[in-house]
Amino acid sequence: NEYIEEHIKRHGRRLDYYERKRKKEARAVHKSSAVAQKMFGLKAKILHAKRHKEKVQLKKTLKAHDERNVKQADSSAVPDGALPTYLLDREGQKDAKALSSALKQKRKDKAAKYAVPLPKVRGIAEDEMFKVVKTGKNKSKSWKRMVTKATFVGESFTRKPVKMERFIRPMALRYKKANVTHPDLKATFQLQILGVKKNPQSPMYTQLGVLTKGTVIEVNVSELGMVTTGGKVVFGKYAQVTNNPENDGCINAVLRKFSTHLLLREVSYFAKQSYELF
Repeated sequence: NEYIEEHIKRHGRRLDYYERKRKKEARAVHKSSAVAQKMFGLKAKILHAKRHKEKVQLKKTLKAHDERNVKQADSSAVPDGALPTYLLDREGQKDAKALSSALKQKRKDKAAKYAVPLPKVRGIAEDEMFKVVKTGKNKSKSWKRMVTKATFVGESFTRKPVKMERFIRPMALRYKKANVTHPDLKATFQLQILGVKKNPQSPMYTQLGVLTKGTVIEVNVSELGMVTTGGKVVFGKYAQVTNNPENDGCINAVLRKFSTHLLLREVSYFAKQSYELF
């Protein structure tokens, strides 16, 4: 639903957009100053506390920027015990810029661990997802909805009484298995779906078990004989749906790459169930 960004991509911005933006930013300082001077009472206290925090943060940023090329003595670089004569006049140094680069790289690596095959998917409107079902003697009531996309329903699922069922999931669009591709082995396996972890469209769609492009599902990989470094058999693993199941009549997915501890942390709420996830 990023219609504004879509419009900007297609038609561009106004010719005077950047000039107006620059002038607005230049005026913002005077405007905020005027507001701060006129404000009084509790609102003024809150505003001043907020502005104080911003100034402190700005000073820290400027200081870090000034010191980025400054070399400091690194106490951790000095080994314990006696030092040889030729090392006595040397000092362990650390470069602030190098340290900053290392931290940035760490953040990138962390983000890569959570990366998925499809990081961005098209938004789906509610009208496309649901079809209105008219009920009642004169078909005047329209509070029921029929899901028009592929869904996953667990084995222990029991339908509500017809008069209480708000969302209808048709049997023809229910799936139990998915064609999962292993990115390293370059092989595809038909695996049983254990559950829907996250639908990027909405938490409600996750709860309903709707399977759209980009949905993260949990599949049973016990048949593949995968084991952890500790020697335990891997039972459940996450995969991301890469096709539109309602159009293709099948579910194609790609296994997600996770390190064991990250996956365990992300799926902590599954730990209460009988199987173990890695």
